[in-house]
Amino acid sequence: MASVGDIAPDFTLTAHDKSTVTLSEMRGGRVILAFYPAAFTGVCTKEMCTFTDAMTGLGAAEASVLGISVDAPFSNAAFAEANDISFPLLSDVHRSAVSAYGIALDDFVIQGYTVAQRAVFVVEADGSIGFAWVADNPGQEPDYEAVLAHCQSP
Repeated sequence: MASVGDIAPDFTLTAHDKSTVTLSEMRGGRVILAFYPAAFTGVCTKEMCTFTDAMTGLGAAEASVLGISVDAPFSNAAFAEANDISFPLLSDVHRSAVSAYGIALDDFVIQGYTVAQRAVFVVEADGSIGFAWVADNPGQEPDYEAVLAHCQSP
């Protein structure tokens, strides 16, 4: 599993607006990677909406947010629109980022269906991981205040 101090595994994924996002091209500022199991589920909706609400404080900290799930881009687009999510939702349909970060959650609800375990990583300006949290179970939410505090620290 990716840990604090590691260089963040790079990825290129499709966003809900069909653009491509490459993590390494975002160096120079902090990036919050918010992995979530599935769009349109209760805890995932609350998490993405909470990060949307936190964007004001994060902007001052020069941090951006990327939501990442295994959902298809069209599902993430509908999810973003329905919930006024203001940051890119990336589709990891091949589970490449989920695997690289070591957070694959196998047999989610049905046998053979792999999703992202709920996790938050803050990638520092130099590409290293400065904050890491992985849920013990999919219903657990991150400590949003801890993420925000980390992003507001020097």
